Amino acid sequence: MSLPAGSTGKARAAAPDLARFPAREDALYIEAAWLYYHDGLNQNEIAARMRISRASVVNYLNEVRARDWVRVHLDSDVFRGHRLAAQLCARYGLAEALVVPEVTQDRDAAASVARVTRAAADWLPRLLEPGDRLGVSWGATVYQMARQVPHTPVPDLTVTQLLGSRSAALGFEAEACTSMLAHRLDGQCINLHVPLVLSSKNLRDALCDEPVVRDQLAALAMCNKTVLACGTCDADAHVVRSGILSAEGIAAYRAKGAAGVICGRLIDAEGRPMVAEVEERMIGVSLEQMRGKDIALLVAAGPGRAGPAQAAIKGGFVTHLVTSAAVAEELLGMKP
Repeated sequence: MSLPAGSTGKARAAAPDLARFPAREDALYIEAAWLYYHDGLNQNEIAARMRISRASVVNYLNEVRARDWVRVHLDSDVFRGHRLAAQLCARYGLAEALVVPEVTQDRDAAASVARVTRAAADWLPRLLEPGDRLGVSWGATVYQMARQVPHTPVPDLTVTQLLGSRSAALGFEAEACTSMLAHRLDGQCINLHVPLVLSSKNLRDALCDEPVVRDQLAALAMCNKTVLACGTCDADAHVVRSGILSAEGIAAYRAKGAAGVICGRLIDAEGRPMVAEVEERMIGVSLEQMRGKDIALLVAAGPGRAGPAQAAIKGGFVTHLVTSAAVAEELLGMKP
């Protein structure tokens, strides 16, 4: 935590914007946070010092984190130096990898995903430079990462939605992922204001010919960096839950060798495109446009993600990887 810097010199200081400061009733939260994060006291010591219960201390610390008054930053260099990270880079030709340790020996899946997305959120701003054009995929993993990215302004940054919108009660639509990241990074947001899937190819082609849509599609083709997840091809896959493919349809493609999903498009275990019938009615980035980026950050978290991650890496869609120790070990144990 920090306090506003004082003014210097003889000029009269501008009046402070009182709206920026916490209300008086929040003083206990601030005191607990200062004692814990700045002075290094433990929760029992804080409780004794403030003459409150330890449970109250826990609540106060949780509250200041929830309000973004305090944010703990973990240096990504530490995790990039992990033994498994080095092995992944050597094995798969990655530029960099970040491996997050498992939560417990029994490997709580939800907690592991939360750790990976948090690590990715802390790392992403460090991978960006002024003038970058960042393309954003979609899905629960990307959304969870986006909402944890610290407010880190990147000058002249453009953040672009890579695929059209899909109405679904899932809470992590493509436009939400993109706009949230643009807000966190103070970037210009370019949303793709079209449906992901149209009812016919003719309608899809006509809509793509509209000047405003044509300009948006041109913008996504110019992205030099991307952040993505590679989905699974099981019955609970994102493309099934969002209604792009049926459970029967994804099973049929899986039987033919489908191993992952990138921006709604199928790839096999070698990262080669597997064109589904629905793709001629889709509006969004092509798989060819997803290759050859300066940086392509894949966030791979949760059970069943090693296979899709390997397919994405083999296909040339990934330069940087954030994952858990469990997925890293599985990747290293798979056949090349």
